Amino acid sequence: MNQLFEDRSFIENPQYESIIEDILKKQYSVIEDFFTAEDVSVLRQSLIEKHEEDAFKKAAIGNHLNEIIIKSIRGDVILWIDELKANEAEKIFFNKINNLVSYLNKTCFLGILHKEFHYALYPKGTYYKRHIDTFQNDDRRKLSIVCYLNEDGWLPENGGELVLYLDENEKETEKVIYPFPGRVVIFESQIIEHEVKPVNTERMSITGWLKTR
Repeated sequence: MNQLFEDRSFIENPQYESIIEDILKKQYSVIEDFFTAEDVSVLRQSLIEKHEEDAFKKAAIGNHLNEIIIKSIRGDVILWIDELKANEAEKIFFNKINNLVSYLNKTCFLGILHKEFHYALYPKGTYYKRHIDTFQNDDRRKLSIVCYLNEDGWLPENGGELVLYLDENEKETEKVIYPFPGRVVIFESQIIEHEVKPVNTERMSITGWLKTR
């Protein structure tokens, strides 16, 4: 998987290499400072402005061909981000994501051809029950990515932690990840079940998937 080309123009990226190593060993990676504090701030402001414009909609379960809204399963509101219509903040986001995708395709031959991302806002008291990010009629999602845009000073008691359910030596374990601002989580979409615990204050992120075909 981690094979470098002989092309001398290729420059190894230590952060990306760490992500690859984590996913190979654990099927997930937690990255601090993937985006700068300034990047997170402008992305958070973009989310807030679009939410104030009432552009968000209630999130559904299932893919675009079979969407249903069930409040007892998930409570977030979302807004899909069109890269072709990206504002300046979103261009910063996609530039970094595209660099990562290019690196993964060059070093790991993952064949990532498409991506889809949306803003996600969890109002107080909402959650997303345990699930997996692939569908019976669509298995193109390979890697799930969550970028947290919460305010500085986020505390564990604010809730909204991401829980990954992992198989370690044939025993299920829970990996609890708090949504601290700037933190990015990447994990294998077809393998890791996960959930978002109830939030005690608004929780903001950009969530999406890297896809083949």
